[in-house]
Formats: sequence, structure tokens, C-alpha cells
Amino acid sequence: MLSGAAVLCPRAAEAQQAGSGYRIGFLRNGPPPPAYIEGFRQGLRELGYVEGRNISIEYGLAPNADQLPGVAAELVSRNVNVIIAAGATAIPAAKNATLTIPIVFVTAADPVAAGLVASLPRPGGNVTGFYGIDADLMGKRLELLREAIPGLSRVAILCHATNPGNAEWLRQAELGASALGLRLQVTTVRDPGDFERSFVEMRDSGAVIQLGDSLCTSHPRQLVELAARKQLPVMYGIRDFVEVGGLIAYGADFPDQYRRAAAYVERILNGVKPADLPVQQPTKFELVINAKTASAIGIALPPSLLARADEVIE
Repeated sequence: MLSGAAVLCPRAAEAQQAGSGYRIGFLRNGPPPPAYIEGFRQGLRELGYVEGRNISIEYGLAPNADQLPGVAAELVSRNVNVIIAAGATAIPAAKNATLTIPIVFVTAADPVAAGLVASLPRPGGNVTGFYGIDADLMGKRLELLREAIPGLSRVAILCHATNPGNAEWLRQAELGASALGLRLQVTTVRDPGDFERSFVEMRDSGAVIQLGDSLCTSHPRQLVELAARKQLPVMYGIRDFVEVGGLIAYGADFPDQYRRAAAYVERILNGVKPADLPVQQPTKFELVINAKTASAIGIALPPSLLARADEVIE
């Protein structure tokens, strides 16, 4: 256990059993949604890697972004074979910690714009991975909210203050809002202690779009409960929030991204250099709606929207 409640452990029993097996470091700000980890494990299993038999995962989970560099350095000191860097704040911490250990990332932010890779087809260095094109979906999310809530005029954007992807997310949101005649309000948070305050600030907005930073995705129940208490319709980037009572989510299928990341880990373990593996974009997207939540906050969702959803939770 690291200072400041940071978590860095290999699941001790599995690590002991793995013996001479490969060791994967998993770096993230906060705990990952269970579906992400299961997607990664599924991908490993499909390729013949089973935790406790021939592979182990050492989790470096920092309670806040400021502690990521220290947690990344600790993973490097353990001589892991590959690092999975999950989220835009974890990638630079991993990259700064090592020039030699391969890094495979999964992120919603544009890694080229953030300066993490040279280009998508030729990432260069020891870093490659999977990019969720989240910013490119902002206009579509605004369209879906406008369809769900006729007469919508003001939308709040909830984001992590230090996320390097914010500028592009907000630029795309401004373009989409301008086209739809919507006004935007930007509200930032730095840690979970800011969540309550942020919902007070957003109370006069007609709806909220929550950006997919690892800080927010680590606390789905807390954020969904706040939205319910304030009777605010919120659009999320991942389905996990809708499964625990959020209204609507539209975005890349991130468990599938993690499953695909396992294939990159396998190729790297077999000698392929990260620089030779292009950064990939998502191949699966999903629209998930919670009809029970819509009813609870007084929104009558149009049948045309419900019909287009990949899943409607009743």
C-alpha cells in the first residue's frame, strides 16, 4: 500500500502462482469500472493468458492525478513487461516514467493533440493504444439531448479540471451547441469532494453532459445519485452510469477497447514494438437509455429515440 491511499498490488495470490509468467502493470487515476477490467481479462483469455497461470496484473491506482507519477515510477521499479495506461492523465505519467517498457493506453482524449504520440498510424517511441474519439461525439450527444428534451436551451458540461483532453472536448461542444442554438455552461471538478458543489452550480441547466475522465468514471453511483437528487438529466459517455440509474449514454464501447488492448499486449509480449502498432479508434458505439430514470425525472422520451437505442433499461 502506498502513501496517500494509492493502491499498487498484484493480487498477491495470483502473482505468486504466476511464477515466471508475464507481469502487466495497470495505471489509472481511481478504480476502473469492472467492465473495463473484465474486457481486458476476456481479451487475454482469448489469447491464452490466464491470471494466476501465465500472467499477473499489478494495479497502480492513484487516488488523484497528482499521485500518478509516483505510482507509475513504482510500477516501473517492479519491472513489469507492459503497462496499460488507462485514461488521459495516466498516459503522460507512464510515458515520463519509462522510455523502454512498452505502454498500451486506452483513452477518450486525442493522444496526438495531447502530444502523447507522433501520429495515429506511426505513434513512435514506446507508446501506442486505443483512442475513444470522445470529443468527436460531442455534437451527437447534444443532438440526442435536444431530441430527448424538446425546448432545451442550456446544457452544462461537467469535466475534470486537469484533463488534457478538455480543450478539444469543449471546442467540439461549442461547435455543436452553436449549430443547435444551445448555450453552454462549463463546470469543473478536481476531486470527488467537488461533485456536490458542481451539481449546485449546474442546477439551472436543462441538461448535463459529463465528460469521460477517469475521475468521473471511478464514481458512477455517487454522480448518478447527485443527478437524481437534483432532478438533472445527464448524458454520459459510458453505459456503466445508465446501468446504475443514469439517464442516457452514448459513446464508444470501452470494454471492447480494453479487450482489443489485450491483443496489443499479446503482440508486444511476442516481440512487436509499440512504434509499429498504430493507434486504433473504436469500432463499436452504443446508445443506452434508462426509461425508468426518464420517468422518475419527468421526461417523456420520444419513441423515435427509444427505437434507435441499442438498449433500453426498463
